[in-house]
Amino acid sequence: MKELRHYPPYRFIVLAVFMLITIAIEIQWLSHAAVARPAEVFYAGQFNPASFLNIDFMAMVYMLAFLVMSFPASYVIDTYGIRQGLGIGAALLGVFSIIKMLYASSFTGVIIAQTGLAIAQPFILNAVTALTVRWFPLNERAMAAGLSALAQYVGIVIAMLVTPLLVGSDPSSPDYGSGFEHMLLIYSILSVGSVLLFFIFMRETPKGVPFDVSARTPFMKGMRLILSHRDMKITIFLFLIGLGIFNAVSSMTDSIAERLGVRDSDGLIGGLMLIGGIAGAIIIPLLSDYYQKRRLFLIICLAGMVPGVAGLTFAPVMAHQPETVYTVALVSSFILGFFVMSAGPIGFQYAAEVSYPAPESASQGILLWIGQLTGMVFVAGMSIDNNHYLGKIMILFSVLSIVSLIAVFSLRESPLMKTKG
Repeated sequence: MKELRHYPPYRFIVLAVFMLITIAIEIQWLSHAAVARPAEVFYAGQFNPASFLNIDFMAMVYMLAFLVMSFPASYVIDTYGIRQGLGIGAALLGVFSIIKMLYASSFTGVIIAQTGLAIAQPFILNAVTALTVRWFPLNERAMAAGLSALAQYVGIVIAMLVTPLLVGSDPSSPDYGSGFEHMLLIYSILSVGSVLLFFIFMRETPKGVPFDVSARTPFMKGMRLILSHRDMKITIFLFLIGLGIFNAVSSMTDSIAERLGVRDSDGLIGGLMLIGGIAGAIIIPLLSDYYQKRRLFLIICLAGMVPGVAGLTFAPVMAHQPETVYTVALVSSFILGFFVMSAGPIGFQYAAEVSYPAPESASQGILLWIGQLTGMVFVAGMSIDNNHYLGKIMILFSVLSIVSLIAVFSLRESPLMKTKG
């Protein structure tokens, strides 16, 4: 409690504006994912559905850009500070959300705008642990990281559940495949508003709480330290599987629903996964802070991921009635979201603690980068030949989730948690 007195209440305003731009960038990421089939109607004739540059590419380009920009973004954040690094991401978010809105009816225009937004994303997401270590005491950092993850999930939930309401997604309706201009206008307004609030309220560090940059190793030396650390190697492997699966399922939610026999692009499977993630991101990081345990809660999260993935994969085998299959998929999606998505903020905070004095955004950048890499590979494999291999890759996910559960037991507890008993 003595440490807490040094941190001003303004830390929650800083966290709030960070959460707002995070929500906005995640909405932009998946603006077309839950309505992929109506989007094919809206953009008909502007692209080849069987090619790599299809509707699913609008989500995949975020992963491609992340592979290129993640480490440069982390370098900027670590070298020039969170306000400068985040400021680049916020500026790109504002500019390209407007371009996306203005060229909403052009497939090429939207792809160009999505590329700009994709470049913005790592400047925002890679700053989570750098922000928490500057603005929050140790016993609140998992909570702050959890709320940052919560913002990601809120943005994705909006994209999954609100987008089908703004776009004609009922195949029997004459409005099917319409409304994309209106949807992107609303999302552009939300994005620009969040950017303006960011530049008004964001600060680098709280007054009276010194942050010693010199205590961190230089970026490249920190990267070498991270990659040579035993527990970081295991954590990277866990994110390779867990975050890769999450990125793939989020990007392919409408295609997964179609495989399960869901007729409409209602977004509920992806939406419930994110609702579960929201609940998990609130509850589990708070418990991790309260009990001062990271390893235990990572084990719990990965144990919960196994039935979630299995349910989404084998729902058609477990039940024969379409309504029952859909129910199993919805429950499994919620379970998957609750556990795997709450593992993210705890994993980021764990990585920052075990890899100290490496820069925080470097450790987080590596974890996000590896998850984007595998997510991109998974999405590419799932979408090849009109989703021909989607079912087989879902079976692979079930196997990999069991492998990750076995691997997590080899982690050691964070040294900072040990000092707290």
